[in-house]
Amino acid sequence: MTNSNTKTFNSTFEKEVNEGLVAFPKYLSSKWFYDKKGDKLFQDIMAMPEYYLTDCEYNILDTHTAAIANQFNSPEGFDLIELGAGDGKKTKLLLKYLSDQNVNFDYLPIDISQNALDQLEESLTKEFSKVSVKTQQGTYFEVLEKISEYNKRKKVILFLGSNIGNLLHEQAINFLTKVKDVMSGDDMLFMGFDQKKHPQTILDAYNDKAGITEAFNKNILHRINNELEANFNVDNFLHWEVYDPESGSAKSYLVSKEAQTVYIKALDLTVNFNAWESIHTEISQKYTDAVVEWLAEESGLKVVTNFTDENKYYKNYIFNAN
Repeated sequence: MTNSNTKTFNSTFEKEVNEGLVAFPKYLSSKWFYDKKGDKLFQDIMAMPEYYLTDCEYNILDTHTAAIANQFNSPEGFDLIELGAGDGKKTKLLLKYLSDQNVNFDYLPIDISQNALDQLEESLTKEFSKVSVKTQQGTYFEVLEKISEYNKRKKVILFLGSNIGNLLHEQAINFLTKVKDVMSGDDMLFMGFDQKKHPQTILDAYNDKAGITEAFNKNILHRINNELEANFNVDNFLHWEVYDPESGSAKSYLVSKEAQTVYIKALDLTVNFNAWESIHTEISQKYTDAVVEWLAEESGLKVVTNFTDENKYYKNYIFNAN
């Protein structure tokens, strides 16, 4: 239980929803999109033709499996630690190769969603009975502290899906520095970065015609209704996506279509919205090699190599600690 400005909160979710909705301009963190319904919606997004990120990264891992695995391998074996494991679809390409080659490794998937971890563990048990799996539930920052305990042999930290793009550059440097601080010796970080490309391609990925991304964005309001006893009329909010090709920032908003008032019982909070007032919900940053190298340098990391897909839409970089 935490206390902020005399108001007591029973969870981080309560605290952050309160902070975001009393701020100006209003905001909510995209990490709260994910509950059982949100997990399913994101799996649907990853299967959309417009959402090129999944196919590109899958293509990289499928095409360069052996080369990537050779970078990871170590005489004593290694611990493969994945931040934000999700359904593990792409990682399974690596797991299959490593298992088939009888490589000595343990797989440690980490995710904020216990539901996602339960489903992943169930599928891995069926598909890869030889692979040692140890799941951990929590946010990246919570679990990073535990990762430092894995220091008896090489660590390979996976961070796929360009999830780093959900952070502003300053936050990304802070995050990468924390990752660097738990790395030692020949430890590696393998991370996906979505690249700058035609602006329309990027906009289409976050504003699909079927409305799946819209439902995913609005799921945060459903969660607040269900878990914090709020009365958001979700249909009164518009899903809106913008992309700035200069900064490489794609941003998602929920925009109030009319002046309205929402009450959140668990927070005893009344939130007033003007017509066309926005809630910023997500950033999806796009990168160039120069920006990735700058982020690495600022964080005490060094780019070892990178792998790209056939369209050069996306890159996976390998880093080690400087």
